[in-house]
Amino acid sequence: MVLEDAEIGRILVIVAHPDDVDFGVAGTVAGWTDAGLEVSYCIVTNGDAGGSDLSVSRADMAVIRQAEQTAAAKQVGVHDLHFLGYPDGRVEPTIGLRRDLARVIRLLRPDRVVCQSPERNYLRMGVSHPDHRAVGTAALDAVYPDARNPFAFPELLAEEKLEPWTVREVWIAGGPAPDHYVDITDTFGRKVAALRAHVTQIKDPDGLEGMLRGWLSRSAAQAGLPEGRLAEAFQVLQSG
Repeated sequence: MVLEDAEIGRILVIVAHPDDVDFGVAGTVAGWTDAGLEVSYCIVTNGDAGGSDLSVSRADMAVIRQAEQTAAAKQVGVHDLHFLGYPDGRVEPTIGLRRDLARVIRLLRPDRVVCQSPERNYLRMGVSHPDHRAVGTAALDAVYPDARNPFAFPELLAEEKLEPWTVREVWIAGGPAPDHYVDITDTFGRKVAALRAHVTQIKDPDGLEGMLRGWLSRSAAQAGLPEGRLAEAFQVLQSG
């Protein structure tokens, strides 16, 4: 059973790259913020391997992509962003990453965490980037058992005074087994606006809206929604 939004205090979205949250869940996020829910982002990598302009240094690209993500977040009502700065394209689900994500969870104390799938989706190669899967694995491990266990990473409690926290629910985006759909027809325009903020990443701005409509229409059809509706898909886990 999915928790009602009225039962949720704060939501934390954990993704690998700048723009992942906007491709995956920005329409849903816009609905949440419209309803008055507090949403924060945790972006694991600095995005320095993104873009196609060889004249831009990788250090500059990281700065640009952080600014793009900040601008994109504003389009859907999110103003609290945490950038961990890991190198783009080289993420592994290490103990260090688990500790960093557990730290953010204990700091923000979300009831719901949204993350990427640790499983490969053979129907959509793009959602199964190695960084996505690594961050999905580490995020789930940070939710359980790390963030709630006082004996996991004891320095978080002893030195940083971050009390253990139990996340009640996890929504996985991009996985092969969705079981929950959110109608984002009314917030679709803001999802598009958020993605357009990622100027360095959108190779075909004119075709962006049509591409998104194709993906989201298929999800809506899977959800049994009427023709013309658009939906984002998730697998929901009870973790509390």
